[in-house]
Amino acid sequence: MACYDLTSRIAPNLDRHLVFPLLEFLQERTIYDDNQILKGKIDLLRDTNMVDYAMDIHKSLYQTQDVPEEMTRRRVDVVSRLRSLEESAAPLIVFLQNASLVQELKSDKQYNLQMLNDRYQIGVEQIEALYQYAKFQFECGNYSGASDYLYQYRALCTNSDRSMSALWGKLAAEILMQNWDVALEELNRLKDIIDSKNFPTPLIQLQNRIWLMHWSLFIFFNYENGKNGIIELFFQDRYLNAIQTNAPHLLRYLATAIVINKRKRNMLKDLIKVIQQEQYSYKDPITEFLECLYVNYDFDGAQQKLLECELVILNDPFLGKQVEDGGYATVPVRDEFLENARGFIFETYCRIHRRIDIGMLSEKLSMSHEAAERWILNLVRSSKLDAKIDSNSGTLEMEPNYLNVYELLIENANILSVRTETLAKNVLEIASQTVR
Repeated sequence: MACYDLTSRIAPNLDRHLVFPLLEFLQERTIYDDNQILKGKIDLLRDTNMVDYAMDIHKSLYQTQDVPEEMTRRRVDVVSRLRSLEESAAPLIVFLQNASLVQELKSDKQYNLQMLNDRYQIGVEQIEALYQYAKFQFECGNYSGASDYLYQYRALCTNSDRSMSALWGKLAAEILMQNWDVALEELNRLKDIIDSKNFPTPLIQLQNRIWLMHWSLFIFFNYENGKNGIIELFFQDRYLNAIQTNAPHLLRYLATAIVINKRKRNMLKDLIKVIQQEQYSYKDPITEFLECLYVNYDFDGAQQKLLECELVILNDPFLGKQVEDGGYATVPVRDEFLENARGFIFETYCRIHRRIDIGMLSEKLSMSHEAAERWILNLVRSSKLDAKIDSNSGTLEMEPNYLNVYELLIENANILSVRTETLAKNVLEIASQTVR
């Protein structure tokens, strides 16, 4: 399944520290040779300060207790540099660790800078030293300390570009510590800045949106209500355009979120359109499953793709997360996807047939006749299909379902209203940026 692994596409859009969880997952799944993964980790660590970790991996890779002299010298340099930065930032760190002194700070950053300089002789140099110290702590793998210092730095920083850089660092630190609630807050804060900031070129803003969507995968597939979040973010016009322009592989995660989220079934039609438009630049079993089912009405093909979808999900670092449940390891995304996907197949099949042989359907679903009959009964109830089971003939009888023209008119009016509102917002934002 290495051919469906997206790590090589995703990694360039992540901070190198965020790539380590992906490599750990691939190593557990044994998708690649273990030595290949270890060499990849060493390459990633080369430009970080996590020298001890690099030494451990080197020992494991080459089955030795000796490490290159270069790593030993690098460790000495890192320790020396860390002490130097700590000394430079010490006056400000001491101030920030005193709760009574911190209360003197106000929301006005200019006032804070003047007050710190007049009363405590803490100037711009010490504030910049705090940023460098926080960044160095992050590079050393001390994500907790880096997060705290970057938060405090942003409260004092008046440079918008440097403040945004600190916010990216804090988001990465929160993700790596798996503080999903805080990470989601930082993600939303960063999104607001990206959408409102005047970047030197539109291309830079586009790249920032692409980075944001890749980083959001860690949060949305670990956060309780994340499936709604990824759909709402990725389906915004600007972000959907970014996906189609430079990151069509993100359609895998958008498609998965829609399939497992029953409340977002109304987005399925728009998703299919995007998948069709991007089929020549990106496709995988998940997008092909939807195309087989809703474009080609190829039920055998959809069933075959569904088997491949399970393997793709199990071997994807974001989708294949295991959860312990009563002593058993389950993969929630896999279970929800397969259950809902089978429902999609059944509903679509029912809508184009008047009479369905339950025996034939049970074979396609790999279920016994009795189990298939119970499953169909529950699905008919939940999907509100106008159908009944004839136990004597072993068939499912579908009642004609004529489209209510008034309901269709109301639905199209609602869709038009939403799109008009979105267009108006975009025009207002462009106008406000032009005025600036």
